[in-house]
Amino acid sequence: MTYAWDFMPVLRHLDMLALGLVNTVKIAAMSIVLGVGLGLGLALMRLSPSRLLRAPATAFIEFYRNTPPIVHFFWFFYALPVLADISLDPLAAAILALSTQSGAFYAEVFRGGIVSIESGQWEGAKAVGMTRAQAMRRVILPQAVGRMVPPFVERSFELTKTTALASTLAYGELLYQAMQVNSQTFRPLEVYTVVALLYLVLLVTCGALARGAERRLTAYR
Repeated sequence: MTYAWDFMPVLRHLDMLALGLVNTVKIAAMSIVLGVGLGLGLALMRLSPSRLLRAPATAFIEFYRNTPPIVHFFWFFYALPVLADISLDPLAAAILALSTQSGAFYAEVFRGGIVSIESGQWEGAKAVGMTRAQAMRRVILPQAVGRMVPPFVERSFELTKTTALASTLAYGELLYQAMQVNSQTFRPLEVYTVVALLYLVLLVTCGALARGAERRLTAYR
């Protein structure tokens, strides 16, 4: 028996999927911004000569890199109110889960970029009288940024796809909206095909923008 594809019922609910796509972009963008800030702080802590800074940063990174993302979603949404009497709505819980996890991965991206810079750069900065902080800011980071871009973009793509887990908290991102459309149309093949195409368009577009930014950065350097 040949399956009769029919996308019309899904297209009649395209507004719901568009809203889900907007919410996906919103949660991804906010999580990336927060994750970058956290990741840079963790990377600098892990590179610090002080064990008091390195140890907690390393523990944080290893915890988030070796535990499933969905556990973080559930923990912030269900466990935090019990343990700390702090109730978060689905959006806040999802952003907190995604930004902390992505911060751990971004930290390794930043650390890898920094340690890849030749030791002679540090020595040259020290020779002209720069402190370690000045050398990091003026010499090391500007060179490391170009090497960080590809893994940074890849990690951001993974984060964007992981936003689908927010559907488990009933947040109206793309996958959750797709489930609502499916419950009304009973056309799962068509619904999830459209969802896959929307993710594809979103990430291909972001990838093209990232490559353009990388080319401009390379030209500027």
